Amino acid sequence: MPLDPRSLGAALNENLTLHSALCRREASAFLKAIESGDEVLVACTQEKRLFTELAEQTQEAARGLPERAGAGYAPIRFVNIRETGGWSKDAAQASPKIAALLAAAHLPEPEPVATVTYKSAGRLLIIGELGAAEHAAELLGDELDITLFTQGAGDTMGYGGAMQERRYPVLGGQIQALTGWLGAFELKWLRNNPINLDLCTRCNACLVACPEDAIGLDYQIDLGLCQSHRACVTACKVAGAIDFSRAPEALSETFDLVLDLRATPAFTQHALPQGYLRWNGRDAKPLLQLRALVGEFEKPRFFVYKQKLCAHSRNAKTGCTACIDVCSASAISSDSHRQQIKVNPNLCVGCGTCTTVCPSGALSYAYPRASEQGVKIKTLLSTYTRCGGKNAALLLHSQEGGTRLLGDLGRAAQLEGAIKGATHGGTYQGTHGVPARVLPIALWHTSSLGLEVWLTAVAYGAAQVWVLLTDEEAPQYHEALRSQMAVAQAILTGLGYQGEHFRLLHARDARDLAALDRDLQAPPAQCVSRSASFAVQADKRATLELALDHLIAHAPLKATVIALPASGSPLGALAINKDTCTLCLSCINACPAGALQDNPQSPQLKFIEKNCVQCGLCVQTCPEKSLSLVPQLNLTPQRNEAVVINEMQPYACVRCSKPFGTLKAIEAMLGKLGGHSMFQGAALERLKMCGDCRVIDIYSAQNETKITDL
Repeated sequence: MPLDPRSLGAALNENLTLHSALCRREASAFLKAIESGDEVLVACTQEKRLFTELAEQTQEAARGLPERAGAGYAPIRFVNIRETGGWSKDAAQASPKIAALLAAAHLPEPEPVATVTYKSAGRLLIIGELGAAEHAAELLGDELDITLFTQGAGDTMGYGGAMQERRYPVLGGQIQALTGWLGAFELKWLRNNPINLDLCTRCNACLVACPEDAIGLDYQIDLGLCQSHRACVTACKVAGAIDFSRAPEALSETFDLVLDLRATPAFTQHALPQGYLRWNGRDAKPLLQLRALVGEFEKPRFFVYKQKLCAHSRNAKTGCTACIDVCSASAISSDSHRQQIKVNPNLCVGCGTCTTVCPSGALSYAYPRASEQGVKIKTLLSTYTRCGGKNAALLLHSQEGGTRLLGDLGRAAQLEGAIKGATHGGTYQGTHGVPARVLPIALWHTSSLGLEVWLTAVAYGAAQVWVLLTDEEAPQYHEALRSQMAVAQAILTGLGYQGEHFRLLHARDARDLAALDRDLQAPPAQCVSRSASFAVQADKRATLELALDHLIAHAPLKATVIALPASGSPLGALAINKDTCTLCLSCINACPAGALQDNPQSPQLKFIEKNCVQCGLCVQTCPEKSLSLVPQLNLTPQRNEAVVINEMQPYACVRCSKPFGTLKAIEAMLGKLGGHSMFQGAALERLKMCGDCRVIDIYSAQNETKITDL
């Protein structure tokens, strides 16, 4: 890969020195750079560990020097331009891309946010067959405070029941619930076995005495086999551990960590609570992770929730449930009492998919913020374009699995045709690597960005936005991203932008590198004629509107209405059946976005399409079922205006002639109540009066029965 430090320096507005052996012969240049106190950016991740160790050693040695007293060191940053740019068939044209990656790496770190704290004292609960549980406890050593919950003696892992020596506390019975997270797990169980494991000494006398072999090496009685001979009670007379008359007892206990050995886990969601691990008896990774989960830990509070914008519930009616349905950690639930959602920050894993599918922006991603991601995307694309790059494609991938796959792909391109068998029996023949026009962006999670940022990237000049998915993502994330991309693509297609602008790429491991390589060679789609200059806003809807305004203004095709997919669309109109609508206006109180309005001077229902988030609360609230959602993008000026979608003749009070309702509503009420015994004669006539006249008529009527008469 030819690197031109002069052109790269001009793109970054600084003087660059090219190093070819920085981690070996030229290590002194790196040490000199960090001693200067300036920010250091290393454009290679191959020897990240070495550079970090060299920096730590240099800083440690300098602490004792008087001339360095109080002096600090700027942080060291790393960016990979080798596998993602240099090892490719397009390496000769990769200079604009490399400049863009270097420019983005210079951006400041995300602003700190509130954190979530976990405290673990190492109290570990191991659930499983007793022999296997004791084996796992032995492997974990003495660093953890271990309690076992027996699920039978078992021999599925070849341990053949409990050890003779009791080394750990053992619980037994029926598990009723296990909830919580790292440092705060709560186990609820029913102790319903005649043998008290706290008193049992494992003398085995009961096993010998039982004629039905109803007692196993988990020292619990199988009540289905027991024939009530009670020989075990006699054999255990000294210890007194067996009591058939003891009533079942509901108990609970808290733990910091849980290791589950069962085939059916306690938690079934894709993203398990932190501190809860499963073990198959072979892979040592979960055991090593448990040993490290002792102490105090922090993570960012990844989300911000604005209840006023939430379209989940109003007036005991449920509208949008997108975030609840998509959450893979079971961290979001409905709070029916407060008519809003409830997010548990301890369970949240920071995937951000809830913020992606939220139509109103009530949930937003906090770390990094959308505005910070927007600056990064704009920096990448503007630098790439300024250096002569064309038809840029953004490749959003995860920091772990995605980065590893792109590294493997770059290596495959470098070794193309050189060795065999490196890709599970295949060869590297024909591998292109990451194209020069593809700009990779590593995210904490690939589903944390949605269509408003994707469309913004297109407005900034990107030809395409691709999202690389691996086995890390939950299945529901695939569908959520697919529906969002369908909406975004429908918008661009309706505006006349040619080609496929959005795509999900799937790759599990090295077996899928050939398919990934082919996907990355896809032809570019049509770009916007002029790049946008607006910034990504903290408010999701504001960003979406800015992107739409720019894309519409430079659209190749002038349309009026673009039909959008029904699933996942945050944009749309409202259809109304005027024959059934009584203009009761209950839909106005249900709307969380201010899309529905009334007219204080006349019976009218107004609708502002720009504000509608397609949550469906108005549809659920309407007593006549007169409303339905219409997912679309209206390109006419009326989209921003309050348009009257229904109006009626007012009904005049029969006593004072003041209008107080609509003719259809009053007639419908009279029709429903006219046959009721409580609304006959004068009572029925009062339904035709305004509120003031109704009170006057009640008190002035001579034949009205009053409570004072009673």
